[in-house]
Amino acid sequence: MIKRQINLVLILIIICPLLSFKYVKPQPIYKDPRKPISERVKDLLNKMTVEEKVGQLATLLGWEMYTKSGKGVTVSTKFKEAVQREHIGMLWATLRADPWTKKTLETGLSPQEAAMATNALQKYMVDSTRLGIPLLLSEECPHGHMAIGTTVFPTAIGQASTWNPTLIQEMAQAIAAETRAVGGHVGYGPILDLAREPRWSRLEETYGEDPVLNAKMGRAMVTGFQGTDLSSGKNIISTLKHFTAYGVPEGGHNGGSVTVGQRELYQSYLPPFGEAVKAGALSVMTAYNSIDGIPCSANPWLLKDLLRNQWNFKGFVVSDLGSISGLVGSHHVAANAAEAASQAINAGLDADLSGYGYGRALLAAIKEGKVTEATLDTAVSRVLYQKFALGLFENPYVDIKQVSRTVRIPNHIELARKVAQQSIILLKNNGNLLPLSKSIKKLALIGPNADNIYNQLGDYTAPQAEENIVTVLEGLQAKLGAGTRIDYVKGCDIRDTSEIAISTAVQAAEAAEVVVIVLGGSSARDFKTSYQETGAAQVTATQGKISDMESGEGFDRATLDLLGKQLELLKAVKATGKPVVLVTIKGRPLNLNWPQEHVDAIIDAWYPGQEGGNAIADVLFGDYNPAGRLSVSVPKSVGQLPVYYNYKNPTKHDYVEVDAKPLYSFGYGLSYTTFAYTDIRHQLTETPDDFNLSISFKLKNTGKYAGDEVVQLYVRDEISSVVTPILQLKNFQRIHLKAGEEKKMEFVLHAEDLKLLNAQMKWVTEKGRFKIMIGSSSDNILLTTDVELNKDYNL
Repeated sequence: MIKRQINLVLILIIICPLLSFKYVKPQPIYKDPRKPISERVKDLLNKMTVEEKVGQLATLLGWEMYTKSGKGVTVSTKFKEAVQREHIGMLWATLRADPWTKKTLETGLSPQEAAMATNALQKYMVDSTRLGIPLLLSEECPHGHMAIGTTVFPTAIGQASTWNPTLIQEMAQAIAAETRAVGGHVGYGPILDLAREPRWSRLEETYGEDPVLNAKMGRAMVTGFQGTDLSSGKNIISTLKHFTAYGVPEGGHNGGSVTVGQRELYQSYLPPFGEAVKAGALSVMTAYNSIDGIPCSANPWLLKDLLRNQWNFKGFVVSDLGSISGLVGSHHVAANAAEAASQAINAGLDADLSGYGYGRALLAAIKEGKVTEATLDTAVSRVLYQKFALGLFENPYVDIKQVSRTVRIPNHIELARKVAQQSIILLKNNGNLLPLSKSIKKLALIGPNADNIYNQLGDYTAPQAEENIVTVLEGLQAKLGAGTRIDYVKGCDIRDTSEIAISTAVQAAEAAEVVVIVLGGSSARDFKTSYQETGAAQVTATQGKISDMESGEGFDRATLDLLGKQLELLKAVKATGKPVVLVTIKGRPLNLNWPQEHVDAIIDAWYPGQEGGNAIADVLFGDYNPAGRLSVSVPKSVGQLPVYYNYKNPTKHDYVEVDAKPLYSFGYGLSYTTFAYTDIRHQLTETPDDFNLSISFKLKNTGKYAGDEVVQLYVRDEISSVVTPILQLKNFQRIHLKAGEEKKMEFVLHAEDLKLLNAQMKWVTEKGRFKIMIGSSSDNILLTTDVELNKDYNL
């Protein structure tokens, strides 16, 4: 009996665990975070159908994919249909709000609602799709995340005017943190187009006309966006725009054809992109234009030979919106959608921004044998790799509670003010009118941009609550307080001439001690403007009042004159005899010939962002000493175009009507203090493969105010085997000096800095004499020294 009981116990010990055992299905490799990403991508690809693979390359318009109601934010029916029917893998501009998307402060999403929306979208992908592949969400981020309630920084042309890459990297980190906090993963930016055509509508989005400055700014943005760990929850992928030579369209027509030689392409237009790729950029967007007859979205030399093979790019390439379809309708190099899709993906274009460039067209091209599945797999693997690198398979969601601690926080607002301060350029200060005294009792503030929120923010800006933006009027009121009476008169609009109050403005000026007049332009979209399918604004007549918009995507100019009655307003105010300070808020160089000759002081603020009013007030009243420098030349006439500082020999001669010099040159900008440059020296050490050229000099603040100086180093190759620029920026540094302070400055150049592309299309640095030039702008060289290289260097 006892033996039988023992046996029964033993049986129970053995059987009971077996009864409680549950079969656990092995975890797929692609869901195992311990596995290398390459293995996870391969495993996932092997499990996907052709339709699912094609869907991963589709980037649909995201703002149509959520539904906002009193109960919260949920996915839309359109999103569910797109996922189930098209197996989509990416969305673009989900959180965007502007007149094109028809999302307002009321119908769009607050930062907390944005986080709710992206969480809902990701949950649907995880729970309701066969493989649970998360979405990759791309957002516009050139000067802040283009969403409601975010921090709005100065536009790129203002960022470049700081000549401070370290500051711009800090700004990019803030933008990345705000974007990732609400569920974005990819930030479109920086724009690295070389801007040598000011009639072009998108100059405000660029860093200007110089490849070295553009490259340093581009590296700063990429590093700030991406950091060192994409899965950090604070970083986003940087998408470089627009690849390539988009910023010099013939006649200034946005997206128009580009005429540029291969040597110039390599030496001027491509280096900023190459440096950004070297910095680790993981996404590149193709440009709308063609180069030498080949559209950039179907150019295998550009996307394979150069980007992949020469530069070793590891990320994915995305089209600009509708540019694949443009191979049919714009460039006329493809007969139908399937042919366009095959041209693009075979050339190395991985992802489609639109949802209709690939999709059914790409499936048809595969079925017709125009695209192999191996080519498809390559494109899909590049997109999937970044989803894994971002950690989306482990955690596709964001913490809604963290949003208020990340988006538009005090540190970011202060940073926006700092970037705006450093971007402001003092163009003229006759008789040291500036800085103004805070003891002024009566000040007239005049002009269409003196108290206009959206004219101050630039294109690619979402609607923002009025209390989040500081206009010039509000900045002056906060600066001066009740002790100064500020009489504000708008005077006129930017373009419209139906409402004019010039006589009222004159009366205010006559009663004031000093006049601040704020003129310029606008790229503020409004709900009366019509838009192309690509999102570019159309210059069409609207009923009633004419929009202020004269800049921004789609608004190309035939002249650069101040539009409407602005110049008439300025002349009338100046005729009062009162001291006049002109502040320009704008997105492109404008004709300032008359102001330069007649107005007492001029400051250029570009589009200074949400803290622009505070920053302008800081400069006007001496709480900040301006040190911004032009990153683009300002012409005297469109008849001079193109006008950029580093043109090639021979030197230019004057016209019958006007000289050939710009009104303001690249690198130009004044200060409330003065600086002395002395004692230039150089030391050259050559080795078989490289050289070390050290250039040193002394810089002293010889004025009464502490301030920044932007020291610029230029080089001229005196005798070269191919024609080279008359001078070329090679390095720069923004440095702060107290009044009376002196510092020793040093730059170091290597063979890479002095290279050229020779007649055999080989990169070399040639022996011979180089002139090293140090100055405060491209046309104000203060120190020079000659350097002789004794041998050639092959690079």
